[in-house]
Amino acid sequence: MTTDSTASGAPDTSDAELWDERYRESNRIWSGNPNTALVREVEGLTPGRALDLGCGEGADAVWLARWGWQVTATDISRVALGRAAEHAAEAGVADRIDWQFHDLGVSFPGGEYDLVSAQFLHSMGDLPREQILRRAAAAVAPGGVLLIVGHAGFPSWEHNHADMELPTTDEVLASLELPDGEWEVLVSAEHERIQNDPDGNPTTRTDNALKVRRR
Repeated sequence: MTTDSTASGAPDTSDAELWDERYRESNRIWSGNPNTALVREVEGLTPGRALDLGCGEGADAVWLARWGWQVTATDISRVALGRAAEHAAEAGVADRIDWQFHDLGVSFPGGEYDLVSAQFLHSMGDLPREQILRRAAAAVAPGGVLLIVGHAGFPSWEHNHADMELPTTDEVLASLELPDGEWEVLVSAEHERIQNDPDGNPTTRTDNALKVRRR
């Protein structure tokens, strides 16, 4: 189910259209597999309520649902959300995922969650990333986990984007402004993964992950 959730303001139509256009360039933009950092960091957690920010075509949300999580998944692209809903239906987990349309800089899902996941929440547009991630932290229930995974650098085949910041995990942690004594840092590290370049050749990329638990 896709839900329009714009109670705190109308989304930025131009950003939504930009992402819709990108998704329309291909029948599938992403691999269809869950992010490796998500799988690694979540497999040992007890399933509960999960929030997937910037869910794209839904691979992470579907994986979480398969493992017993009740998932709220958001994206700014209706095209991506439509594909994600189809993926969930094919996987037999459509009843475990609530697909919501949000421009996260304008509106944010309500409720508290045992897991809040922000995987590669980067954009070349005007994305208030730090503000969004602080709201993500506020949405974590007591005992719950916030997992933030991002790129640590640009791939060799792309020119650097001066308007896109790729912070370290220490910088992300500082920007969250978490109250002293109320959170525990479980993971703060860089890791490597293999990704194919535009010619199909495997190359190594470096990402980073910050995993914190609310006490």
